[in-house]
Amino acid sequence: MRQVARRCIATFSILILAGAAATDAPPPEPAGYRMDDYRAPTPATLQGAAVLSTEQALALWQHGDAAFIDVLPQVPRPAGLPASTIWREKPRMDLPGSLWLPDTGYGELAPVMEDYFERGLASASNGNRDRVLVFYCLANCWMSWNAAKRAIALGYAHVAWYPDGTDGWAADHLPLELRTPLPRPQASE
Repeated sequence: MRQVARRCIATFSILILAGAAATDAPPPEPAGYRMDDYRAPTPATLQGAAVLSTEQALALWQHGDAAFIDVLPQVPRPAGLPASTIWREKPRMDLPGSLWLPDTGYGELAPVMEDYFERGLASASNGNRDRVLVFYCLANCWMSWNAAKRAIALGYAHVAWYPDGTDGWAADHLPLELRTPLPRPQASE
């Protein structure tokens, strides 16, 4: 009887460990864009793009031939906040020389934001769709995955995704600098 109980406990333990290992596996790539729960584990791949480690991103950054594009959202001044109220935007420490295109990593973009994204990419690439574009935000952030996927759909030939973003960069004690975003369009544009 004890031997049977031990086998049952051992089998149960294996199932628990297998279940834990399965939950640690990265999620699969969705067919389209991620539409919600943007701060969650991301896939290990992005079809049509290179996926970069911090070491690989650093090498591209040091070489200087890639444009680095941050898509982390920026919290706007709250609507209806009295003009006399002091509003301080949260500072963004970013990879040196990068371009910040906030709010362009959502699963669905309003037409004005699609245009903003396209103009930002044209600026970052100097109109060269063969230039390497590296997309990032924070670790476990689908927004950079979405933005890189969107750039591929726009016909950019050399898209890279840096999933560890500024979290991975800072963890390796690499330089960061204060960044201001490319001005966003107004809702009426």
